[in-house]
Amino acid sequence: MTTHTGKVAVVTGAARGIGQAIAAGLAARGASIVGVDIIEAEETRDLVQANAAQWLGIVADVSSPGDVSQLAEKALSRFGRCDIVVNNAGIFPACAFEDLSFDAWRKVISTNLDSQFLVSQAFVASMRAHGWGRIVNLTSGSVQLSTPKGAAYKASKMGAIGLTRGMAADLGKYGITVNAASPSLTRTPGVLSINGAADRLDVIANAQAIKRVSEPTDIVGLVLFLTGEDSHFVTGQTMLADGGLSYF
Repeated sequence: MTTHTGKVAVVTGAARGIGQAIAAGLAARGASIVGVDIIEAEETRDLVQANAAQWLGIVADVSSPGDVSQLAEKALSRFGRCDIVVNNAGIFPACAFEDLSFDAWRKVISTNLDSQFLVSQAFVASMRAHGWGRIVNLTSGSVQLSTPKGAAYKASKMGAIGLTRGMAADLGKYGITVNAASPSLTRTPGVLSINGAADRLDVIANAQAIKRVSEPTDIVGLVLFLTGEDSHFVTGQTMLADGGLSYF
């Protein structure tokens, strides 16, 4: 289980939920982890270090160009390179379209989509210099579902798919692959904080081919594949680990 030994991985939204599970999974395969979040990620740090992996925690707003520039400087100063970026950070406020303010719209787009552009671009030069890189953008199968109160969120996640395809076309010649990973509705602290979400978890689980609620670890295997050597000829794709909820 040393598929990622020697690699340095930047994971955004790493303090809890899916980002925490991805960081721990990459560490278990030997990667050094740069865990980025708007809050301290001590629990994730402990999970990473329990796998004898190196850890650098950075508190930053990944929708801010200034913060992203500083986090890239810190990460490259510590490790000298970046091989993997997992753009997981995201928010998903439930709001009916007619009640959606432009400020709220911009916050979702900035956090979920602008951050993927900013963080990826901050580390592409390092990947190019080493002729190898893996970028994974988190999207959502909800873009295919008729679920209400998600216009901004779905727009950001469809944008992530378009960004992935455009980046893949531009970066493949440098040995960099770019793919999108799509989980099901997952039992995370963020999801559980939404009113009524606990009941919706069961509804979604019953609509899946695998009829159980998705846990953060359920996306990790896909991310490990997309960030390793076995996926060297896979790029520009949107791949789902959602229990058979939807199909692209």
